[in-house]
Amino acid sequence: MLKEEISSLIKDEIISLIRDRRAQIGVIGLGYVGLPLAVEFAHRGFTATGFEVDAGKVARINAGESYIGDVPSGAVKELIAEKRLRATTDFKNLAACDAIIICVPTPLRKTKEPDISYILAAAGEIKEHLRRGQLVILESTTYPGTTDEVLLPMFEETGLKLDTDFLLAFSPERVDPGNPQFQTHNIPKVVGGCTDDSTEAAATLYGQIVNQVHPVTSARVAEAAKLLENTFRAVNIGMANEMARLCYTLNIDTWEVIRAAATKPFGFMPFYPGPGIGGHCIPLDPHYLSWKARQHGFDSRFIGLAEEVNSRMPEHVVTLVADGLNDDRKALNGARVLLLGVAYKKDIDDVRESPALSIIDRLRAKGADVRYHDPFIAKVSFDDAHTLGHDNAPLESVELTDEELRAADCVVIVTDHSAVDYRRVTELAPLVVDTRNTLSGDLRRASRARIIRL
Repeated sequence: MLKEEISSLIKDEIISLIRDRRAQIGVIGLGYVGLPLAVEFAHRGFTATGFEVDAGKVARINAGESYIGDVPSGAVKELIAEKRLRATTDFKNLAACDAIIICVPTPLRKTKEPDISYILAAAGEIKEHLRRGQLVILESTTYPGTTDEVLLPMFEETGLKLDTDFLLAFSPERVDPGNPQFQTHNIPKVVGGCTDDSTEAAATLYGQIVNQVHPVTSARVAEAAKLLENTFRAVNIGMANEMARLCYTLNIDTWEVIRAAATKPFGFMPFYPGPGIGGHCIPLDPHYLSWKARQHGFDSRFIGLAEEVNSRMPEHVVTLVADGLNDDRKALNGARVLLLGVAYKKDIDDVRESPALSIIDRLRAKGADVRYHDPFIAKVSFDDAHTLGHDNAPLESVELTDEELRAADCVVIVTDHSAVDYRRVTELAPLVVDTRNTLSGDLRRASRARIIRL
């Protein structure tokens, strides 16, 4: 049999299993990306197994309990009862999976270089149990070249060959936690394989659970597309943040400027300033792209400048607080400052890379008595990465009572959670710094508090 015929045979076998819903799906990593993905496959008639190193998460999933806000516990419980979904810490079960999807974190080292150790650990488990007839897909955000330069050689060390024995592709995750409008099924999926057969099989797999699949010519293109998406946002948010600082200096309303510019029906896309950028994607992903650029002698100056501007926003917020207190003849040192929200975005329970951590640290370093309220985050802890060498004691969320608001010298809206009664905040607090444009014109006009906006 010719090599081309063997290649087509393995692809056709995998696609047949997928289309008949007989393919066993394995998802490594049951976090914000992996759990919704596994649940979606199970909903569509596949049998999905989630692989986790955290035994606590595995126990909760198998008990029918979700720890991810976008995945209802009822849905997990139903799928567990139907034996469509299960979780395990035993990676030997990878051998039974026909399609394996890697959804593990890709953080940065302290040097801001890519840390793909979680990918390597997951790939090591797959390598140990790799067999003929499997499709492996990487979803974790990484630098261009990871799939075919790192994973492919690892898997072929087993003696199995790409296209002949297994298929390999990259499809970037596009999860937006807390967004009820866009979830797994209605977010277009970019897919790029190490070969055409890998692309076709991976596209067929995702086509069973999402409305639109966009195949590209290689895994490298798909890897680069993901980094472009988030670098685009980081750069434009950086521009909005720099504009906000300039407008503050010029005593101009930043938000009115943006609203006015956004009336142009072409050539302008509104981005909005904030207290800084957070989450796992936007603060980190551009560094994966700039690191890869440096390996080839290319200086990605836009990325570096955007990171510099965005990282200074917590400092700017502290300046707003200090200026506001100063106008009331109060010092920041010894002032009681109440932060509303510490999650990196509204209505979620995630503090990864949240600018609130940096704001708290800077306020503490200047002697402020800092407290916070967040209906989603009961406690925040600080390590050396989030402190300036000052107080790093953990904080617990306080109840948002009338007494708490009145006692604050300044209230800072860092995360605009929907559950907060902002009218009450403006009626009771003497000074409010609004970093999210949360307070509408009516609220500002009726406010008893003095309001400073970003």
